[in-house]
Amino acid sequence: MHHLIISASRRTDIPAFYGEWFFNRLSNGEIAVRNPMNDKQVTHFKFNPRDIECIVFWTKNPKDFIKYLDKIDSLGYKYYFQFTITPYNNDIEPNSNKQDIITTFIELSEKIGKEKVIWRYDPIFFNDKYPVDFHIEMFEKIMRSLHAHTEKCVISFVDKYHFLINDFKNNDINELTAMQIEDFILRLKEVLNRHSPELAIATCGEKIDLGKYGIQHNKCIDDELISGITGVRGTNKKDPSQRTECGCVQSRDIGTYNTCLHHCIYCYAKRGKKMDAALYNKDSLLLCDTIDAANDKIKVIDLRDEQGMMF
Repeated sequence: MHHLIISASRRTDIPAFYGEWFFNRLSNGEIAVRNPMNDKQVTHFKFNPRDIECIVFWTKNPKDFIKYLDKIDSLGYKYYFQFTITPYNNDIEPNSNKQDIITTFIELSEKIGKEKVIWRYDPIFFNDKYPVDFHIEMFEKIMRSLHAHTEKCVISFVDKYHFLINDFKNNDINELTAMQIEDFILRLKEVLNRHSPELAIATCGEKIDLGKYGIQHNKCIDDELISGITGVRGTNKKDPSQRTECGCVQSRDIGTYNTCLHHCIYCYAKRGKKMDAALYNKDSLLLCDTIDAANDKIKVIDLRDEQGMMF
């Protein structure tokens, strides 16, 4: 039997905006994903809960999604959350509602277990409005609220993508030098050692080696964590679709670029075919999209068929 890890999603915030659609897909055992590199190519998955090894949720605000978790549990799915909390204002994160966000994190952690809620403080950049001192102060403030409700914090440093050059220039956002990163990490470790030395820190997709500070390269889609959650040793092959610095194991992302309503200035997911969130239909196989039977090339992968090949 072939098993699939679902990433929901690096491309958009499904728990914040599209929870009903996702729950409907799980309930119906069918989901379709358009290839962002070839928009006429659609993969249509059919599955049972036992065919899904784990679901990894990526979100800035799952407040309205928590209500679905009991139902998802009852269907038999296993999952964990990558939950981003950063200190930026609406000049950088225009539509991120941070009211009660700490409360939501704690509620989620207490509901599903702190090992299944990973705090992400990323991406990090420095400028006149958001200097190093600001980040250290805010990291400490957030950490003191969350450290008893998570086992790991994942950090990353901002990357400049060619399609975001104007946004970066207009907001004085630049990539950090290795010296800036190491100086920041030294101060971050001081904060951790004072308040929460047991909290693991890891970097996401970074070339720089911070091992001498006790900071490892992260696997956000983490086979060891998944094995701990499921009790089964499963997928452990590195995902070839991710960049070299990414430690994630293989998964299938079911999101759609340009559908996240947070509209964060730094976000790499604002790319590809321009989508309109108004196309959202909670009953569609595709997120904010529909299958064009006449022109789309559709590949059906039936995970219920033991002979079916997954990739």
